Amino acid sequence: MKFNTLKNMDLEGKRVLVRVDFNVPMDKKGKILDDRRIKAAIPTIDYLLKKKALVILMSHLGRPKKVEDKLRMDKIAERLEKLLKQNVIKLDDCIGASVEDQINEMQAGEVCLLENLRFYPEETKNDKFFAQSLTELADVYVNDAFATMHRKHASVYGVPYFLPSCAGLLAVKELKQLDKARKPRKPFFAIICGMKEDKLKAAEKMFTKASNLFIGGVLGNILLKARGYKIGKSKIERLKLDKKFISSKKVITPEDVVAASKIAGNAKTKTVDVAEIPAKWHVVDVGPKTLKRIQEIVKNSKTVFWSGPPGIFEIKKFSKGTKALAKLLSKAQAVTIAGGGDTAEAIDKFRLARDFTHVSTGGGAAVAYVEGRELAGIKALIESKKRFG
Repeated sequence: MKFNTLKNMDLEGKRVLVRVDFNVPMDKKGKILDDRRIKAAIPTIDYLLKKKALVILMSHLGRPKKVEDKLRMDKIAERLEKLLKQNVIKLDDCIGASVEDQINEMQAGEVCLLENLRFYPEETKNDKFFAQSLTELADVYVNDAFATMHRKHASVYGVPYFLPSCAGLLAVKELKQLDKARKPRKPFFAIICGMKEDKLKAAEKMFTKASNLFIGGVLGNILLKARGYKIGKSKIERLKLDKKFISSKKVITPEDVVAASKIAGNAKTKTVDVAEIPAKWHVVDVGPKTLKRIQEIVKNSKTVFWSGPPGIFEIKKFSKGTKALAKLLSKAQAVTIAGGGDTAEAIDKFRLARDFTHVSTGGGAAVAYVEGRELAGIKALIESKKRFG
């Protein structure tokens, strides 16, 4: 690899600063609803502890615009303690003299968790001095937060400039598995759905390598609109799309959809062809004709990459299409790679994760990597190796 991994780093007795992704969903009372991302970091933490390193963990949580008590890392530290079965020292800040003093009092084999990085706006601005302040805490840096590797944030992109750096076990695993979709065996079928409009731009670039590309969810609505269909009251963004992409026969949009009178569990629903969507109704899921078409393509594919649910699966009444898609992919003979975020949440909800070749912890990062983009976090690790060896 062009960057260092844990296995070629001197870690014994060192203070090791680890960027993890503990950005987990929580309810209003601070209860963790899904701890998959915390569990995913355990192998790297265990590895460092066996090497007798002092482990300093850092992560963001949510999108705070200021210090918010509900987004402090205390509950994360409590859950991590249970998973590691050892004490985790929770610090009340992530930089500064007080943090440095507390870490200086720690011993090899101990673990601490810094406060939410995004309490500082400098984190998302990739501020050089904020990155440098983080590096004052450690001797070595490890990036094990694959889900944030596409972001030019200080803890991802800035820190490796100042410290010998490497990728963690989770990050390496993610890249190896996602390479199966980045450099796929063909026929390659990409299924891109969901709400984030930037994924449609990624799909535009991906469709040159894909044998077939299905676009669904809000993204499907955008493309249906571009193809001249009326999509009722469904939310869309006006994006400038390549005419070849819009008209390409290998770019597939829904043939039929589930339409609802409102976005609520008690809504009236009906399955209609895309040419017959009621003017005042919303598209909330894909229909059976569409799923049958997808199934036919999957049968003839050697690699399938799926990112984003095709319907509003959080509402049970609108979840049938997402569940059916997850089930048919779980039974596919092809290599099946699923992006993280909502896709991973849906797969986990339907208890099908073990039947996929790989379910990523990263949503946007997975799409960006499969698309062929160089991730900021990887670039930073490569430059660090050139700088420090």
